[in-house]
Amino acid sequence: MEDTPTVSLSYIAAGGNRHPSAADWAPGLLAFGAGNNIALWNPEDDRQNGISALLAGHTDAVNVVKTCDYDGQQLIISGGADKTVRVWRPTLQSSSPAPYEQSCCLVDHQSSVNTISVLPDLHLFVSGSADSTIKVWTLGENLGAKLIQSISLQPRYLPLTTALATLSEDAVVLAVAGTSSSIQLYVRPKADADFVLQATLAGHEGWIRSLDFVQDGDGFLLASASQDKYIRLWRLRQDPPMSPSSSTNTTPSTDSSAIPKQSLSNKPHQLITPSITYTLTFEALLTGHEDWIYTALWAPRTSTTKPTTSTTSTKQAPPTLLSASADNSLALWTADPTTGVWLCTTRLGDIATQKGSTTATGSTGGFWTGLWQPPDERGRRGVVSLGRTGSWRKWNFDDVKGMWEQRVGTSGHTREVRGLAWAGEEEYLLSTGADQTTRLFGEWKREEGVRSWHEFARPQIHGYDLNCIAAVGKNRFVSGADEKLLRVFDKPRAFDALLSRLSGTRLTVAGGLAEAAEIPVLGLSNKAIPAATPNDDGNEQINGALDDNPTDPSSTTHASTFGPTHPPLEDHLSRHTLWPEHEKLYGHGHEISALACNPSGSLIATACKASSLEHAVIRLYETKEWREVRLPLEGHSLTVTGLAFAPLSAGEEGEGEWLVSVGRDRRWCVFCRRREGEEWGLVCWREKAHARMILDCCWGPARGVGERVFATAGRDRCVKVWRLEGEKGECMLTVSLAATGTAVAFSSVVRGGGLLRLAVGMEDGGIQLLAVDLDGEASYRCLEVPRAWCPSGAVTCLRWRPSNGEREGEGEELAVASEDHSVRILEIKE
Repeated sequence: MEDTPTVSLSYIAAGGNRHPSAADWAPGLLAFGAGNNIALWNPEDDRQNGISALLAGHTDAVNVVKTCDYDGQQLIISGGADKTVRVWRPTLQSSSPAPYEQSCCLVDHQSSVNTISVLPDLHLFVSGSADSTIKVWTLGENLGAKLIQSISLQPRYLPLTTALATLSEDAVVLAVAGTSSSIQLYVRPKADADFVLQATLAGHEGWIRSLDFVQDGDGFLLASASQDKYIRLWRLRQDPPMSPSSSTNTTPSTDSSAIPKQSLSNKPHQLITPSITYTLTFEALLTGHEDWIYTALWAPRTSTTKPTTSTTSTKQAPPTLLSASADNSLALWTADPTTGVWLCTTRLGDIATQKGSTTATGSTGGFWTGLWQPPDERGRRGVVSLGRTGSWRKWNFDDVKGMWEQRVGTSGHTREVRGLAWAGEEEYLLSTGADQTTRLFGEWKREEGVRSWHEFARPQIHGYDLNCIAAVGKNRFVSGADEKLLRVFDKPRAFDALLSRLSGTRLTVAGGLAEAAEIPVLGLSNKAIPAATPNDDGNEQINGALDDNPTDPSSTTHASTFGPTHPPLEDHLSRHTLWPEHEKLYGHGHEISALACNPSGSLIATACKASSLEHAVIRLYETKEWREVRLPLEGHSLTVTGLAFAPLSAGEEGEGEWLVSVGRDRRWCVFCRRREGEEWGLVCWREKAHARMILDCCWGPARGVGERVFATAGRDRCVKVWRLEGEKGECMLTVSLAATGTAVAFSSVVRGGGLLRLAVGMEDGGIQLLAVDLDGEASYRCLEVPRAWCPSGAVTCLRWRPSNGEREGEGEELAVASEDHSVRILEIKE
């Protein structure tokens, strides 16, 4: 048997969850919710390798992520729709591939957890849930958490955001807001006391999405952002020490109904601690956003001043506020040092003319999250934002130019990934999924051998869930969706130039193809368009003619769009990297379920969901004129779940072309066409090949004249390897699995002794690599891929990267798609 291979993780792509609290940025680590996982990304890494790991543990979507420095350890505290709060700490075992491990899981909430706030110095954190409670926790030994108080919100509403601040000594203030237009302030006067409601702030006219405290002199500023499109600032000042008589006559304001409903009311509220009384007043109303505001976050202070009872304040620069809105913009706000008036000093994101052009291109939905870069020793300033497409945008401030510049972020699918396809000659990887997008990932090759994977294009943005994909050569692909038809797309010339520049591929696109594409309003078909180039006057011309009626900038692809020396940024990905649609293929009566292309790229096979013989057929289309090849292939009675063409066998005449199909009827069928121009026919089949439905199939590399091997995976927790000799299929090997086998893929490389490598993906996310020996008595050896590198959801597709002989010594690469929203690339070396 072969030596044990080593497995490493080369790349992870996953989109962020659409929740304003589902991300936090600590030095060297940005943690964000990605489906049921927590993704770890370092935006400050100069190598720009993207996501480094996904932490699995939550059983439903992650809604909130917070990082905190606890006694020198960088902890992550997360909450999700699975009603749990989980604490993660750095892995204790250095040999473990997982950077973090779960320390404890808290199950006291009765509904989805939506907000968490942390005070690391006091080992304190609070969590808010849709069960209308706020729970107060303290971190103890072994990073366990103890519940010390549960606050039932009255009047009842759902908390969406919280904020904590230390007032003096052990006194702590807690701000809570959510599906109400008011903010409640709770005060814990000393360490062993409970939080007590002391003030209710009115003024907002919509749900409040974000709260954040910042220390300013001897007091604090509280920022509140709302769906009413406004940000309100509230100032918390220390009062002179009270006499005992005056303290007994002070009654905190707790009744929200007693507060006048005046948006500019400046009624003072008092927060009382044993040693100090604070007065809270309305400071400023920030206007400028045109849609809901999801987050408002103060910039981290480079030098902090601890709360003190002294009335003298330390001189500091005015604090700066970052806000993220559904109007596709980030805004930076600061007070004018002369007048004290709060102004928007910088606005980042999309310009006004690009907003709302079409939902399909991702230009609506705005930014869900805005985060500041933590202070570092190099004094760099940066911000990141998460948009509705699940992609992160990053901006750095250039001190020399005095302006903000966008940098490469990270991106991925926001729902389950269902299909994968490598383009010919290993140039790039295509993926498609339930988020109704097709994404293209390529390798960015730089000087000194630095390589990293990135999303290079978003060729298809659709209105239906996409189920499968197949590459037709390296310049075309076909995708199938729930809309019952298939669509064919051509590589645009502009993208071919970009791929050549960044990945070192050869320019192979023939003439006659469009430069780029756009989606017409209310349409699903990508329309080919030329690229606009500037003339000497600065105006734009198309194909040499001056454009007298320029289109909306959001739909015009500029020649400079593909000129940069880095992968496309998110605003380019969502608007300027579409592929023009070449053809539509009709014939099926239900949602497309399976798709495959033959090795020569001259034929594709498709199937759809079916519950009868009429629809459980396989349709063949030739790729020259895109016409259906005569009669459909019959053989199944229920949905065909998998299709695969056999690889070409070099030097063998008369072998013909072979197609294997599997379905929910527990049957596999093998079809053959002996030579070009002949009809396809059913050669052999096997009834009840598995005890339960069969979910996937694949061919192995040709082992000799007249002998072919294929594998099937079924819900009966078995993978079977079959040998096809002549017109008979024989089961050579049965491998029992710990879970349902959902995907199989044979490597195209035959190893010493005739060994075949088979990758198996399972319903629990596990991946196994089988070294299969079919000579003599069939046998196999199994290698488990480390769990930290496997998906947390079912594996939906496996595809080996084809080899063109130029990667000798670099190992093989296996692409993995999963229901956990991720696309992964594993590297396997001998």
